[in-house]
Amino acid sequence: MLKIGLTGGIGSGKSVVAKIFSVLQIPVLDADSFAKEIMNDNPEVKAQLLAAFGDEIFQSGNLDRSLLAQMVFNNTEKLKQLNAIVHPAVRKYGHIWMEEQHAPYVVKEAALFFESGSEEDMDLMVGVSAPESLRLSRAMNRDGVDEASVRKRMAAQMPQEEKMQRCDYVIYNDETHSLIEQVLHLHRIFIDQSAS
Repeated sequence: MLKIGLTGGIGSGKSVVAKIFSVLQIPVLDADSFAKEIMNDNPEVKAQLLAAFGDEIFQSGNLDRSLLAQMVFNNTEKLKQLNAIVHPAVRKYGHIWMEEQHAPYVVKEAALFFESGSEEDMDLMVGVSAPESLRLSRAMNRDGVDEASVRKRMAAQMPQEEKMQRCDYVIYNDETHSLIEQVLHLHRIFIDQSAS
């Protein structure tokens, strides 16, 4: 079974691309959503978060994501600490999940593939690229935040250009290229590769 990594910066539209793969009956793991889940529900991860960031990050047993975001997005060391706790747990679950699937190929969607080193677990990497102005407006509308907040989060990620250069395939989500046609094209390639 072929393992496909799907990545892109904030506001690139990688979740929309992942949904198209899902419609094609391809199993998709949303690693970012899973990371949020394990931070809240995995006892081992929760204990490490409490030790690293203090009791105040959990309110009534639930992770206060906005407080944690405030702590890490302005502090490189704290962000590294958070990633060192969360990424290995997500990666471990990704391996288990992929082994349980029965399909010609699977897709794992994550924003921080190259940053976490988890691209090593994939056979091929697909990047989703979009102009910065579109990425900014999408993220601002989706998250209800101002431009400065989005730019701060962009700065914490690998630059889009570098990320796309490291991918085997790039999907252009710029509102001029058809996303569906691009995904269908890759779908045929992956089906062929998984059969050979």
